[in-house]
Amino acid sequence: MTIGMTLVIGGTGKTGRRLAERLAERGHPVRIGTRTTDPPFDWLREASWPDALEGVKSLYVTYQPDLAVPAAPAAIRALARLARDRDIKHLVLLSGRGETEAQRCERIVQDSGVPWTILRCSWFAQNFSESFLLDGLLAGDLMLPAGDVGEPFVDLEDVAEVAAAALTEGGHVGQLYEITGPRLWSFREAVAEIATMTGREIRYSQVSMDGYTAELARLDTPPDLSWLVSYLFREVLDGRNAWIADGVQRALGRPARDFSAYVRETAPTGVWNSAS
Repeated sequence: MTIGMTLVIGGTGKTGRRLAERLAERGHPVRIGTRTTDPPFDWLREASWPDALEGVKSLYVTYQPDLAVPAAPAAIRALARLARDRDIKHLVLLSGRGETEAQRCERIVQDSGVPWTILRCSWFAQNFSESFLLDGLLAGDLMLPAGDVGEPFVDLEDVAEVAAAALTEGGHVGQLYEITGPRLWSFREAVAEIATMTGREIRYSQVSMDGYTAELARLDTPPDLSWLVSYLFREVLDGRNAWIADGVQRALGRPARDFSAYVRETAPTGVWNSAS
């Protein structure tokens, strides 16, 4: 399958970086789309988009900070319109489970006239090692407003593999892949798994939403990030996603990687070593 140049929007982020590496390994030309690349792609400057799409045949789209924010639908609609006008052959959208706003963006892409594939993902396992959960783990006490509801954490290596397959192989256009891990884990169980594999004492403390937002404010968390994180715990991690989907199996013909495998491979890197 000839895909031509792929613009990976957010190509230095958690999924984009992994996807760009895979495409390059397979010999497919890649353009990284961020505010600092040349040409730049800046979600807040629509005037930057045409140059970023020049000569591009396929798109991998991650919206920052998240498709749940109010500005996302208008931006996705404008990008999809530009992609249609530029005769983009394939658009792969990264989306999230249980997010009404994200699913609105999915429908915009599906109705755009551009061939599409949607990756609707559960909570990323790598949020424990590459995102805001890491600080609590390093401190030895991860405090979150989440109880014992299960979440099928998905390994970003699986997400990147599905995205690469969608962009380089036939049979994926028009597919919505709901991508999860193979079993449910509560945050308490996830922290215990990390503690076991690192040999450290790491606690998990459930706090109220009010207490959590107050802590975010104390840490001078930017308001937009504080809103987003609170939204995810209030709306997405409330049990609505406590079930397993088969997107990895459908797309790749193999089972999804379990959270325990991610922890086992990540612990030796030292990323969870005590900060003290």
